[in-house]
Amino acid sequence: MSTSAQGWRAVLKGLTRPKVAVMLALGFASGLPFMLVGNTLGFWLREEGVALSAIGFLAWVGLAYSFKFVWAPAIDKLDAPLLGRWLGRRRGWMAASQLLVMAGLVGMALWQPAGGLWTFGLLALVTAFASSTQDIVIDAWRIESAADDEEIALLTAAAQLGYRAALLITDALILIVAGAIGWVASYELMAATMAVGLAATFFAREPLNRSLGAQPSFLSLRGLYDAIAGPFVVFFKAHGRNAALMLAAVSLYRLADFALGPMANPFYADLGIAKETVGAVRGSIGIVAIVLGVAAAGVMALRFGFIATLLAGAVLGPGSNLAFVLLATQGASVELFSAVMFVDNFATGFAGTALVAYMSSLTSIGYTATQYALLSSFYAMVGKVLKGWSGAAVEALNTEGGGLIHAYALYFTGTALLGIPALLLCLWLARRLR
Repeated sequence: MSTSAQGWRAVLKGLTRPKVAVMLALGFASGLPFMLVGNTLGFWLREEGVALSAIGFLAWVGLAYSFKFVWAPAIDKLDAPLLGRWLGRRRGWMAASQLLVMAGLVGMALWQPAGGLWTFGLLALVTAFASSTQDIVIDAWRIESAADDEEIALLTAAAQLGYRAALLITDALILIVAGAIGWVASYELMAATMAVGLAATFFAREPLNRSLGAQPSFLSLRGLYDAIAGPFVVFFKAHGRNAALMLAAVSLYRLADFALGPMANPFYADLGIAKETVGAVRGSIGIVAIVLGVAAAGVMALRFGFIATLLAGAVLGPGSNLAFVLLATQGASVELFSAVMFVDNFATGFAGTALVAYMSSLTSIGYTATQYALLSSFYAMVGKVLKGWSGAAVEALNTEGGGLIHAYALYFTGTALLGIPALLLCLWLARRLR
């Protein structure tokens, strides 16, 4: 039997383990709010007549995900109020953040963009804060629950499958639902769907306490230093002269994807593709492509290692942005749109899994939540700052005289070129680690 076939069997067999099944549901809960305060929100706003520049700036609520390392030390060292004593540290924070996500989504549905963008944006920010807090603790649970590197790879693949399934629901199926029952009822339905995450939290087992031994109180000076500075000191000590290069590569790895994201749905709306069509294609061809991309990355990580998988994702991710240029220049045929969605979802699933698996391998027990929050914040920070200007960039390119769709094509070409620095850094890192 080929090594590739053996890898596929290992991934599929791993998904039958109870721990991995719980990870699948937690990954779903982690991904559910992301698009609802991001790209899907852009479709709703564009239909309400909101300017592209305002849509881009509102995407800055996603910066909550990039600054989660600020409060991650508290998540690592303190129990959640009320729920922590009952469920344990990791599960307690999971449940608390999931309940706050539900409340934030209901608030957005009740207020609506027409009620005022400032208040609506504040509710989106609360939802993003709760969602990023959930990400911190779910990532820590995933890493601490794994027995070895192979199980980290399996849990990561399960988390990405669940996460991407949630993204397809909130970036695809919700468009069909919104066409039938409206955006308000759709967001209320998504709030209720977060119950999947709550159920998984109760079924999950609190990971064993594998800390660094007896540690000072978090509220003492020594405890604050250990919680805040300790993870960074340990990270740079563990990885030595490669630490800064690792952070640089991680920070630019998904830059092209982040820069394109906020303009994708407004692009479809301006191109004349109905949201029901977008939802149907994403929910059929898109889900097949995302599963294939995640599984391919999981197999490659198991057989060839994290670095080789990271390099492949650094090519696939930005390269897929050029498919949007083709769509802009050739027109809105359903066949071409379907092909673009397949390419984009496969590349996104592969690159996302590659990066998550690599970042997970870099953390140290005792500082899992904070170190992973640091890495995941670095990977998103530059891109999320840049994407706030995406709408203004398209509007500026539109002044060149080629029309709005031509401006989109120029912008998407630029986002693909943003992947070159990350690829060069990954090649340099691979050479250093060899």
